[in-house]
Amino acid sequence: MSISSSLNAGIMGLAVNAARLSTISDNIANSGTYGYKRSQVDFSSMVLNQRENAYSAGGVRVVSYKAVNENGSLISTGNATDIAIAGRGLIPVTNQGGVNALASERNLQLVPTGSFFADQNGNLRTQSGLFLLGWPADTGGNIGNVSRNSSTGLEPVNIAANQLTASATRNINLGINLPADATAAGQLGEAFDLPTDYYDNLGRTQTLTYRFTPIVPATGASNQWTIEVFDGAGDPNVSIAEYSVTFADDSVNGGKVSAVTAISGGAYDPATGEISLNVASGPINTFIGRINDSSGLTQFSAPFSPTSVTKDGSPIGDLSTIEIDSEGFVQAIYDTGFRRTLYQIPVGDVPNLNGLIPRDDQSFSVSAASGSIYFWDAGTGPVGTMEGFALMQSTTDVASELTDLIETQRAYSSNATIIRTVDEMLQETTNLKR
Repeated sequence: MSISSSLNAGIMGLAVNAARLSTISDNIANSGTYGYKRSQVDFSSMVLNQRENAYSAGGVRVVSYKAVNENGSLISTGNATDIAIAGRGLIPVTNQGGVNALASERNLQLVPTGSFFADQNGNLRTQSGLFLLGWPADTGGNIGNVSRNSSTGLEPVNIAANQLTASATRNINLGINLPADATAAGQLGEAFDLPTDYYDNLGRTQTLTYRFTPIVPATGASNQWTIEVFDGAGDPNVSIAEYSVTFADDSVNGGKVSAVTAISGGAYDPATGEISLNVASGPINTFIGRINDSSGLTQFSAPFSPTSVTKDGSPIGDLSTIEIDSEGFVQAIYDTGFRRTLYQIPVGDVPNLNGLIPRDDQSFSVSAASGSIYFWDAGTGPVGTMEGFALMQSTTDVASELTDLIETQRAYSSNATIIRTVDEMLQETTNLKR
């Protein structure tokens, strides 16, 4: 009966507006909650099969969801580990149970922003108990090949193991000019020493000494030098490697390395221009220059000049602070000025952000409606950059919510009026029996 369908439609109207009121209440209550994504409702009509010359009210139904695709404004903070995504994407986190769980069994959650701090175990977590996840870096700061369509490669970000650090020197680059006149007949053949500090595996400073001795011929100029290398960590009077280096003197490649011969020690690699030295703390590659290349060692008619001598590695240092850059790299900064990459925080994305399942603490989890997750480097593909010293504000607009509150109140009152009217009509029908 159509009058009964009107009653049902009115009741459904009360129910859906009550649901809308619930979302408005949540939105207003969380207007100051960082990272909160406002709740929304979507009303859709229900149409019943109509009989000829008779109409039955179908009513209305409601679907509620979180507008995860909307982003709040970013505000600056004084905490380096306050992070937010400037654009599309979410940050991977896990709960307390996931910290020590296997990667395949870890509960993956996603948040748009978070204020992280190091707990007693060194794990970066929020006050609500969500732990930051990232890909660990090796000693060289490289992430390597990781799985991007699952969270199996992610692990809780922990800084406790990096309070003290030392990085051994593994590469030295020599940019030196050797005087061409020193290889001419009649010269004294005096050697030129270049002491170069390096760091061993314990962060101690050691010294490598490169000795350049010109080969003086009886007539003309040899354009040839002998390079000896001495390691201060071992016997400083015994060379660990010796090489013969010849320089070109033609009009095209004059002053550039033309040949390198290993007399003792590691071989010379013409492709990289490096010699391999086996010092007390392990191998060190020294760049001296490729054949006919202007970088590295040169021989021109100028004084002995170490124009550019660089090395990697660092001495022992205490952790000073932690920062997260726009690409999601967690950088440990030590009191020696050395920076080391510990982790990379990826940015998770799914095809349908609004299909994510909302959880406590402004977090979300993947669902069938959201689609499968993919982890991007921050600032690549469709995702935004990662901003440190920043938090994302709630997406709630209180003025809009109050306007919606008035509309919902009116709609609820109107549906209640429909029920009262139907009740009066049914009462009149009942009175026909009297």
